[in-house]
Amino acid sequence: MLKIVKTSLVIAATFGVSGLAQANVNEALANICTIVQADDKGELRKKMRTVASDYRLKLKDYYSGVSCSGNSLIRTAMLSNAIEAGSLLVKKMPKSDLSSPEADGKTLQAWVSEQGLESSPIAAVLNDRL
Repeated sequence: MLKIVKTSLVIAATFGVSGLAQANVNEALANICTIVQADDKGELRKKMRTVASDYRLKLKDYYSGVSCSGNSLIRTAMLSNAIEAGSLLVKKMPKSDLSSPEADGKTLQAWVSEQGLESSPIAAVLNDRL
């Protein structure tokens, strides 16, 4: 009986802490869209380093969970002409994630073609990576 109570307490504590950690990660990433839109590469790098050290998350771990007005971070960078920030994001993402479909089912390359952004320097970095 005592073992069941201890196990229940451990499970409850684990889920309670993970919910708290999730809220803190969301707070830490709250202004990342603004940073990308402002093309502040230094601040973006700092934000990514902070999230990596505090929560042990890499860009690929939270990239799909961040939406800036319905667009991913790289798409937001392209639409905002944020070349430095967008290039950094493309370079930090794994190649397999860059070629996989995003939330709307389109890959980045297909979206770039659809939007007519092939001449963007970020699209050139993306094509070099793939």
